[in-house]
Amino acid sequence: MPLDSYGVLSGTLHSHFRDQPDTQGHWFHVNLDVDAPAGRYRCAVDVDSKQSATGVQWKTFTLAASVLDPLPTFAPGYHDLSTSSGSGAVDYLRHPALVDRPGCLFVRRPPAWIQDVLDRLNPPRPWKSGSNIDAAEALEPILVPGRPILILGQPFEHGGLGMHNIHQNQGDPYGSPWWDDNGIWQDGATFTRRSDGLYDVFLNKFSSQADGTGPDGHPL
Repeated sequence: MPLDSYGVLSGTLHSHFRDQPDTQGHWFHVNLDVDAPAGRYRCAVDVDSKQSATGVQWKTFTLAASVLDPLPTFAPGYHDLSTSSGSGAVDYLRHPALVDRPGCLFVRRPPAWIQDVLDRLNPPRPWKSGSNIDAAEALEPILVPGRPILILGQPFEHGGLGMHNIHQNQGDPYGSPWWDDNGIWQDGATFTRRSDGLYDVFLNKFSSQADGTGPDGHPL
């Protein structure tokens, strides 16, 4: 079954900090403090790996506000979202603005000038892999205090205001503790709005998660 709840927090970034190293086996997060009308939310962006031997993956890029509609129009605060296209929900594998470029349209590799045009119109966005520190360093440049921010994920059930599961929430393998959480249109994400109105995007997943899923969010 998918996540029990899913939505978006619209607010203003106050600050951020990394988890301190410990010996309790906790996943490593970059924690964001986000101000909204109900108070200050703690948003835990998971940039560790569920399988430490294989690492975490991420990508960063910039999008126009229009391709994220209706998210930029939401008033400050937390909003439940239906896990479906067009609600504002995020799906790394299905959202037109987030998916990797589709397969080649040519039987043979096109001339370099055509490939250059294609790359400019729809740039490839491959996943990057590395350590939790590498992922944190990729995220932190877009965490500018005072920026409007959109956080997609699951609200805390206990422990005050906050969001977690801010990462891909589908494609976990059969037998893993997260198999039951698989679902489509319920991925987490971090979007911060720049002064020019564009949004900086940070997407993150675990390398144990599949890059292709069925309608139930389970790996193909």
